[in-house]
Amino acid sequence: MLHRRPLLALLGGAISTTFLLSGCLGNPPSRREANQAAAIPINRQASAKLETGTISLGFIPILESAPLVVGVEKGFFAKHGLDVNLAKQSSWSTARDNVVLGSSGGGIDGGQWQLPMPQMISEGALTNGKKVQMVILAMLMSQGNGIAAANSVKDGNLSVDLRKTSPGFFQKFSQEEGRKFRASYSFPKANQDFWIRYWLAAGGVNPERDVELLTVPAPETLQGMKNGTMEAFSTGDPWPSRISNSDVGYLATTTAQIWKVHPEEYLAIRSDWVNKHPKAAVALLKGMIEAQRWLDKPENKTQAARMLSSRKWFNVPQSVLEQSLKGQYRIGAKATHESNPGLGPLYWSSDRGVISYPYKSLTLWFLIESLRWKFYPGTVDTIQQAQAINNRVTRDDLWLKAARELGLPAKDIPTSSSRGKEVFFDGTVYDPSNPQSYLNSLKIKR
Repeated sequence: MLHRRPLLALLGGAISTTFLLSGCLGNPPSRREANQAAAIPINRQASAKLETGTISLGFIPILESAPLVVGVEKGFFAKHGLDVNLAKQSSWSTARDNVVLGSSGGGIDGGQWQLPMPQMISEGALTNGKKVQMVILAMLMSQGNGIAAANSVKDGNLSVDLRKTSPGFFQKFSQEEGRKFRASYSFPKANQDFWIRYWLAAGGVNPERDVELLTVPAPETLQGMKNGTMEAFSTGDPWPSRISNSDVGYLATTTAQIWKVHPEEYLAIRSDWVNKHPKAAVALLKGMIEAQRWLDKPENKTQAARMLSSRKWFNVPQSVLEQSLKGQYRIGAKATHESNPGLGPLYWSSDRGVISYPYKSLTLWFLIESLRWKFYPGTVDTIQQAQAINNRVTRDDLWLKAARELGLPAKDIPTSSSRGKEVFFDGTVYDPSNPQSYLNSLKIKR
């Protein structure tokens, strides 16, 4: 299953930015689009100083991948001497399989990941025991995710706080429908699964007992909600906004309402590539940091939406992407569009520190939640195991080097790998210095 032939790996994975083949999530570009992508010259002087001038990265067309796309389109990677080949992945499973292959085997060197995928790939827990060491180098984005609910449950008026808006709804649903409420996400035991579980559990709903959890590819959600095969879906924008804008459902909550400035998806690369090419890894981070800083500027949102909407990238209407990037959401069963920039995606700055920096306190949380739900028995059974894995995989030295070489101001360069205590919407406190206290405070767990 993991041992694919090179041809299949190429079809599912490594696709050059200069000529992107069609995947399950998009169409092939026109010749004009392909030529535009190839028009930005690589800085050969900078490239000559690197161990390699190329890297192959996988991405999924949701807003978390925007810094990678912008880095290519705006020439930020090329400026630092790196030719980044972005490969659109048809699913997270495809991305996992392709990183196991590596670019030498027709796959990818790394890219965009839900957590704790890089940690669990490193431990072999997601790869049938085959350990492929990876390193987490940066966070791609914060916020910008949501939980959409189908119109079939509009009367439930689901919101961030289920105890206030929908007490007893899930029990009533089961009684009336004769089955459990169906909630879905695009990949199990990772980000989007965690968000919907936290949301349900905080509302007194046991995700292990009171609902049916499903794994559904993002492109199938619109039709799935129309057909009544699911009542809720947790994923990154533009999918929640597309569901809302298409009047197939409504946005019950954004993840920013669950946890303001929360950790989201990350840039992670195979360790063997990073160890062999440390200068190129720094160049990659410099280009990505510049892309994140560019994306965070309000005056660039419209251009970014136009760029991402291309067939070779997201193949999504520009208007939908622009609303998402600007935090223009329609939250609630009866709501109209409102501007909520504080709930929208954040790529660089926030009142909780720089988004891009890979805080170990944040990457640890996903492993603690894995322990909460006993997702990876034999791999993450104790807090000490979680901390050891996190310390092995999360690496900040290359990010710090990239930031200093870019000449970033001191305020944008963290001096601690911990962001300190975090507070969720329900008042729960996650103190990374005492994760056991956090675990003990959670009333619903496996």
